[in-house]
Amino acid sequence: MHSGNSLVKFADDTYLVVPSANVGTRTPEIDIIATWAAANNLRLNVAKTREIVFRNPRRKTAATPPPQLLGIARENSLKILGVTITSHLSRLSASDHVCQVINGSAQSLYALRVLRHHGLTAVGLHAVFFAVVVSRLTYASPAWSGFITTTDRQRADAFLRRSKRCGFCGICRAAPATSSTIHGIKTVSPKTLNS
Repeated sequence: MHSGNSLVKFADDTYLVVPSANVGTRTPEIDIIATWAAANNLRLNVAKTREIVFRNPRRKTAATPPPQLLGIARENSLKILGVTITSHLSRLSASDHVCQVINGSAQSLYALRVLRHHGLTAVGLHAVFFAVVVSRLTYASPAWSGFITTTDRQRADAFLRRSKRCGFCGICRAAPATSSTIHGIKTVSPKTLNS
């Protein structure tokens, strides 16, 4: 590993972070990772390998991006441990992530309607909503919540209001210790509903 570069590994995902001062070390670093993988009876899947280049828009001189690595696709956004990040620091926001999470959560509302149609009680619906939708909305929120825009917040609030109108997101009537707040809307935990 070259000085200044860092390698982050989580389960079967590996992230190589190379600062602009070390841009020439990208190919040797990839070779080191491939060699390590082979020595550990693994294989570096180049077809799934992606590169993302972050630029600082406040820089006076426009930096030219480094040449693209052979066989590795360059992306403008990348999903890292379930959170979508974009390479445009000029508009650093979590908008792409918020849109993807809300779209995925909206699909869960259909499943909740089917469950209600098949006789699941309100307590059960609230428990499923809390376990599936609220957990998806709050996953890694400390990492991305500081980058949400007003539009993102309004989109999330509108989704939660719709969930509340449908009867999936209950109003909290218990102590704050048993409730979870997302953008000012409190959702009932299954523990609260049973008491």
